[in-house]
This record gives sequence, C-alpha cells and structure tokens, in this order.
Amino acid sequence: MNVLTVPGLWNSGPQHWQTHWEAKHAGVRRVVQRDFDHPERDEWVATLDAAIRSCPRPPLLAAHSLGCTLVAQWALERGGEGVAGAFLVAPSDAEAPGYPVEGRTFTRVPLQALPFPSIVVASTNDQYVSIERARVFAAAWGSRLVVIGDAGHINGASGYGPWPEGEQLLMELRQESSD
Repeated sequence: MNVLTVPGLWNSGPQHWQTHWEAKHAGVRRVVQRDFDHPERDEWVATLDAAIRSCPRPPLLAAHSLGCTLVAQWALERGGEGVAGAFLVAPSDAEAPGYPVEGRTFTRVPLQALPFPSIVVASTNDQYVSIERARVFAAAWGSRLVVIGDAGHINGASGYGPWPEGEQLLMELRQESSD
C-alpha cells in the first residue's frame, strides 16, 4: 500500500486507527507536523505537500478530523495533483462556534470539489461536526458519504483502534482510484 495518514489537531494517539494501520502495513506512513497542538494552516499545507511529493507514486491520503480540512485546503491551494484518492474520516468543522481555539488557523473549510476520488466517513454523534455539516462537506468535495451511526469522533477514544471496516473502505477507495 502507498498511504499517507494525515492526523488532525493533537495528532493521533497509540489507540487510534491511523496508528494501528501504520504499524500493520509497511506502506502506510504518517504526515508529521512540527506542532500538532497549535496548527498553522500554511505550514501544515506545506508539510503535506512535501510528504505527497516525496512519494514514488501517488498515495492515498487517510485523513482524520482537522486532517480532512487540511487535505481540502491543500487541494484548493496546490491543485491536488499527485494524489490517488482521499479517505476522509470524521471531518471536523473548524467554523463551528465550539471548535477548539487551537485549530482556528483553519478559518474556513474549503467547499470545492476534490480532483481525486474520495470517501467521507461520518458519525451521527461526533462532537466536532454535526451530521448535517458532514453531509455538506461530502457533497461539496464530491465524496461518497458513509455514515456509520453513533461512533463519536471515530478515533481511539471512541473505540476505533484497528478498525477493519475502515480498512475495507480504504481498499474500496484504492480500487476505485485505480479504475
């Protein structure tokens, strides 16, 4: 596999599905930001761009939370070339009044169609995005939306460690991007 995981605000801890997938698959590696606790949009976009350009072939992006916004921002600013597809899980709403102040350098969520295949996975009870807003993101990005019910923020704290169902969706995206 050729996958870059793209964590969001505060990174992804040891019980997170991104961390499990990185340990399980040799071809899955993390985009490491200088500071996960205090994101700077321009710096994060540049770091993601450098990680994508370092791949020998177009990677799939497996993003979580603010990482989904980062992928959309990168595609808007850098054109989206060099990516096979994006798996966007629990996209957080940085515009919501209750969103953590640390993530506010992402002042708006880009709502342009992504130039590559994508899947948005959303929960009906995510504290960082309403299901209605997740539907708006998926529609704007041209993504297939998969709603998995009451799953919290779809992270380690919500019980999504190894997450084989997520891996299956990622494999579907990989197949779709190679067709």
